[in-house]
Amino acid sequence: MATALVTGATAGIGAAFADRLARTGRDLVLVARTEQRLAERAAELTERYGVAVEVLPADLSTAAGCGAVEARVGSAEQPVALLVNNAGISLHKPFTSNSADDEERLLWLNVRSVLRLTHAALAVMVPRRSGAVVNVSSVSGFAAVMPGSTYPASKAWVTNFSESIGAQVRRHGVRVMALCPGYTHTEFHDSAGIDMSGVPGFAWLDADRVVVEGLRDLRRGKLLSVPSLRYKAAAAVLSRLPRAVLHRMPSAGGSRTRE
Repeated sequence: MATALVTGATAGIGAAFADRLARTGRDLVLVARTEQRLAERAAELTERYGVAVEVLPADLSTAAGCGAVEARVGSAEQPVALLVNNAGISLHKPFTSNSADDEERLLWLNVRSVLRLTHAALAVMVPRRSGAVVNVSSVSGFAAVMPGSTYPASKAWVTNFSESIGAQVRRHGVRVMALCPGYTHTEFHDSAGIDMSGVPGFAWLDADRVVVEGLRDLRRGKLLSVPSLRYKAAAAVLSRLPRAVLHRMPSAGGSRTRE
């Protein structure tokens, strides 16, 4: 079965994608910063599902790291049939309290790497008239719901970009979709000591459910996937609320990373 490449593959939604795809028999290329975690994850998936798993340690917020993954995604000799751009970060502090370097790292990882990897994938998928790209975005990208944070702005770009490019390339037999989950349980919050106690229990999604719904929507040819009815409703409301109302909404707080 065709190979899938997943970035941010050792935790959260990325790990759930890797598990679900391996379960269906897909060989994998896993990308993350930490080689040891990648190797452990690869061994686990190979043992459990009998698939071939290649590991590619890379920091996608750097030119060198992004270039290494671009080369793998764009390989005609070892084709990637499905690219999942999942790696991303959010920052704790507001824009005016962060360094320009921190903000630029967010921009490179959340926006630039998505652009470059998608471009590399489509360069080989379009000529062979097959393949798919899933760009993991966020419901927060539908409005400026985190005052002072550039995370929603980066995800608004990912969503708009994915829908636009997806509409262009689907006539060539290639799919591009934005996956826009809401709050999703991952181990990152606990390990990083991030207090998410202010988020009510009903607001949380399970990473496996996010992936199952996302892959289902990809098969259906959707350009945009918002898992769960409550977040579909939230996305619809956020898209239609007057700006004056949005600007009075408090920040939901918290941050996450998918590297």
